[in-house]
Amino acid sequence: MTLIKSISGIRGTIGGPVGDGLNPLDIVKYTSAYSTMMRSYSAGLSNKIVVGRDARISGPMVKNIVVGTLMGMGWDVVDIDFASTPTTELAVIIEGAAGGIILTASHNPKQWNALKLLNSDGEFLDAAQGAELLEIAQDESFTYASVDALGSYRLDDSYDQKHIERVLSLDLVDVEAIRQANFKVAVDCINSVGGIILPKLFEALGVKTVKTLYGEPTGDFQHNPEPLEKNLSGIMSLMAAGSYDVGFVVDPDVDRLAMISEDGTMFGEEYTLVAVADYVLSHTPGDTVSNMSSTRALRDVTEKHGGHYTASAVGEVNVVAQIKASDAVIGGEGNGGVIYPACHSGRDALVGIALFLSHLAHKKLKVSELRATYPNYFMAKNRLDLAAGTDVDGVLKQMKARFVAKQATDKSLKINDIDGVKVDFADAWVHLRKSNTEPIIRVYSEAGTPEQAQQIGEEVMNEIKTLL
Repeated sequence: MTLIKSISGIRGTIGGPVGDGLNPLDIVKYTSAYSTMMRSYSAGLSNKIVVGRDARISGPMVKNIVVGTLMGMGWDVVDIDFASTPTTELAVIIEGAAGGIILTASHNPKQWNALKLLNSDGEFLDAAQGAELLEIAQDESFTYASVDALGSYRLDDSYDQKHIERVLSLDLVDVEAIRQANFKVAVDCINSVGGIILPKLFEALGVKTVKTLYGEPTGDFQHNPEPLEKNLSGIMSLMAAGSYDVGFVVDPDVDRLAMISEDGTMFGEEYTLVAVADYVLSHTPGDTVSNMSSTRALRDVTEKHGGHYTASAVGEVNVVAQIKASDAVIGGEGNGGVIYPACHSGRDALVGIALFLSHLAHKKLKVSELRATYPNYFMAKNRLDLAAGTDVDGVLKQMKARFVAKQATDKSLKINDIDGVKVDFADAWVHLRKSNTEPIIRVYSEAGTPEQAQQIGEEVMNEIKTLL
């Protein structure tokens, strides 16, 4: 059993003893800590907290405990039940709520669930707030409401429609162009809430032919729910048969988007943001942001449109902060996460789908042809397992020093240490960052061929081994 406590939320496998799994007592503990912290931030403001969940088997159990605890802390709960992560984020904004809790373990398998915690802007807590919450939970410094001060409860199933209306209202979502293109679409909803909201989105966009795979929201995922090529043989085979123009794949909470070309090949999850940004920048000149482990292709496309690209530390909260600091028109993550501030500051597969279909309708290209217009990079993702007790920060510091020494003879090297160590070469990059939960250094590298990307990663890992 596993329980992981971090600034991004409380994530764990269902069951097990207290403190070693996401069980009812731990759910109450961390919900109470969140309630206590948000009370100090919301003084004189809203008394509402929004709760939404994906379709995981454990969802009803977790939701009932979270809702009851919030009410016991005196909060008025707005329960939107089955809802994507971006739908819940928007609901916090529309409700003017003090915060929100999303019950989802994102792309993790069905035995996992999590409490993902939002502030009053519908955004994830920052590092300082996350640390404060964990301290409150450790101290168990909670005070529950008296009987006359218990919170209220309201079930509201209108937010899927409100989310779709928000997407359709975006200036760059061209519903008429999409309708006239008469797209034939396949979509893999991985037995979660995508199976509820995405058919409604396609209908609103005027897409008449939609083939849905795994659309029943049972939470019993029919394949590994992370939208990676190795997990998507079903929809890739369907697309290879040649009956559909584009395939879309989402994760269980619908904040990540991968696409399949009409010939059954992967568009590449790193290129979801690249394609959408290309469309946005062609109509709205400006700057872009992605995290340091995302493809260089976004930088290339941004500069082609005359904009400036900035890399942030890994993590959605860091990307959002940098988008705001840069006043970027679009940003996101290379895992298929599109963040379009004109809608809201969170990864949103619905926004990605609507903007991509608008782009495709305007370009009048096949999906594979559109993909061929972008710079072609390949990424290798490796990990180096270290002995327990290894000074990982010290190792990264020594690696940075080695790269700095190499700069003396190679002025093209650019080094960034805001999140581990990233080194940009003339035609490639490598990023080293530590895990927050295990003695691991993740080594991501990107280059013009798969072999070159893997070679760069292996060379860096071998150099780390010499330090150990």
